[in-house]
Amino acid sequence: MKYTLAFDVYGTLINTSGVFNSLEKMIGKQAKPFMDTWRNKQLEYSFRRGLMNKFVDFSVCTKDALKFSCKLFKVNLSNAQKEALMDEYKVLPAFADVKKGLQTLKNEGHNIYAFSNGSVNAVSNLLVNAELMHLFDGVVCVEDVQVFKPSPLVYEHFNKKTASLKETSWLISSNSFDVIGAASYGMKTAWLQRSSEAIFDPWDIEPTTIINAINELSIKLK
Repeated sequence: MKYTLAFDVYGTLINTSGVFNSLEKMIGKQAKPFMDTWRNKQLEYSFRRGLMNKFVDFSVCTKDALKFSCKLFKVNLSNAQKEALMDEYKVLPAFADVKKGLQTLKNEGHNIYAFSNGSVNAVSNLLVNAELMHLFDGVVCVEDVQVFKPSPLVYEHFNKKTASLKETSWLISSNSFDVIGAASYGMKTAWLQRSSEAIFDPWDIEPTTIINAINELSIKLK
């Protein structure tokens, strides 16, 4: 059977830890906790804006989270350094397993889409830079519905945009909030456990399957 596959981008296909080296040069040993806080706050701000009905481009959440991290760690980055970090977010690298895994799924005839809280422009540029864009049938983002994942409106928008059914669609993400949101809406889900230390949120909603690399999905779909 052929499926419509919705791949989350940040943290799933694209490694948001790609900014670590630059941060380490700027702030030394604080780089890892700073990076983790930046990412967590980025997501928190998107959730809060969704609840407030105050939608902005995802890059605003990223920039505000960077400002928060600077305040929390008492790091006085210059405007030039902040802009350099924001620019680096536009050219983050893909995880090593991504290209081969997506190619396998494409060869098997599945419809493959990038599906993100980021803007179509930002995500498209990111995928072009990572040399992945040719593997996708399209990019679906949240601008049209003006709300972020895990709102059910976003997953419904994906099905409408791709002319697909939720019963034959899969959401693949390393973010458990995304998996839970898609599963609650009615899609099949694969949680991509990128680290053995990663913990799936202990709710009553479980992913359809758990994988550790993209190529494992091919086996699960058969």
